[in-house]
Amino acid sequence: MGTQGFVRILRTRWWVILLATLAGAVAALAYSVSVTPIYESTTRFFVSTSAQTVDELYQGNLASQQRVASYTDLLTSEALAERVITAGTFALSADELVGKIAAESKPNTVLITATVSDRSAQSARDIADVLGVQFVDFVREVETPDEGGASAAQVSVVQQPQVAREPSSPKTARNVVLGTVLGVLVGLAAAVLRQRWDRTIIDPSTLEEVSDSVIVGRVPMDKALGESHLMAQDDAGSFVAEAFRELRTNLQFLAVDNPPRLIVVTSSVPGEGKSVTSINLAAVLAENGSTVALVEGDLRRPRVAKYLGLVSRVGLSNVLSRQATTEEVLQSTTMPGMQILASGPIPPNPSELLGSDTARRTLAELKAAFDYVIVDAPPLLPVTDAAVLTAHCDGALLVARHGVVKKEELARAVSNLNMVNAPLLGVVITMAPVSGRDSSHYKYDYRPDAPTAPSEQTAESSSNEDPSTARHATPT
Repeated sequence: MGTQGFVRILRTRWWVILLATLAGAVAALAYSVSVTPIYESTTRFFVSTSAQTVDELYQGNLASQQRVASYTDLLTSEALAERVITAGTFALSADELVGKIAAESKPNTVLITATVSDRSAQSARDIADVLGVQFVDFVREVETPDEGGASAAQVSVVQQPQVAREPSSPKTARNVVLGTVLGVLVGLAAAVLRQRWDRTIIDPSTLEEVSDSVIVGRVPMDKALGESHLMAQDDAGSFVAEAFRELRTNLQFLAVDNPPRLIVVTSSVPGEGKSVTSINLAAVLAENGSTVALVEGDLRRPRVAKYLGLVSRVGLSNVLSRQATTEEVLQSTTMPGMQILASGPIPPNPSELLGSDTARRTLAELKAAFDYVIVDAPPLLPVTDAAVLTAHCDGALLVARHGVVKKEELARAVSNLNMVNAPLLGVVITMAPVSGRDSSHYKYDYRPDAPTAPSEQTAESSSNEDPSTARHATPT
């Protein structure tokens, strides 16, 4: 992984690192709060021997250093612990007291440090105080010859124990810092692993590589667009409006001499925003002064008429079944120059209807009557409708939702287009973040909407007798 790849992970998976960091800091803080505080009190001893001459002093110093290691072990012996308990009347066993004492000595010195740990600062100090007195006496007794006389070595207390003001553990600040650092490391590792395991496409270069095509549009994430489905006409300078205008410009320059005019808008899987893209692409084309026909070619889950508040019970399926003409079922919109051909009743055989000669002739007639024809088609992987439609058109725009479509899904969708020699004009990224830089079997639930109720069928039959009434029932 190069530097650019690592930076990309930081930009796309920053929330994983942030969550892990917060979790590490909170866990460390919770641990520090829940642990019982331990206080320490320290006594320091100096080991010496009696000497009169320089030579004796040197030899005595060596002897003292040799004794230091033994005295260090002696501080944690049960024999000394028993003396301390008896002298201080502590309610402890010898094993418990030994567990509270830690002794250490620095190499090549005659100093010994004994540290007593306890839940009570006062108890730690009292034990350390008695320990100092008893250790000095214990060494004196051990070092005094049986026949009497001066002891060969002496131990004296050079640092008296004090009552600790703060606990030695837990060290809350240190634990929080360590927990935070550990959280960052865990977060980085999790982000890298998630990036490697994640098969969804979030990088534009990966999108172009997998689709073997170019990105012709990038629609930013916009809550208002998700609710209204049509960009606000009075907000001409919005990010969303500019994104669709850029898409319009790119389409016009795909082939300067013969730009595509009959365009299918599809996606790999449901939920990528193809219908919203179709609606707003048609709107910006009409905004530019062109006449546009938006065809609701999704005869399984039609959404265009619903999103625009138009009549959906008459439309394309009526035309393909020769129950009406396109002129009779085209509906006007609030956008000058833009008309809608809704889906009509959901048929039992959408693929057959869309692949028929009637469908080809209908699209050709629309292309002759309008400057642009935009066809909102079903996704490519669940059904074959979009591939069938694209074979009748100038090409397809493949909508890919940021962070949703997987590499395998996009590759197979492109393959489905290639199998019918349908040209792919380019890819449109939807739900792109506003900030920052830019298996062989699939199972999808893309069943048709619920059948029309008998009462509605009666109403549709009545409308089919004179489909032109739908045109007058819609806003102009």
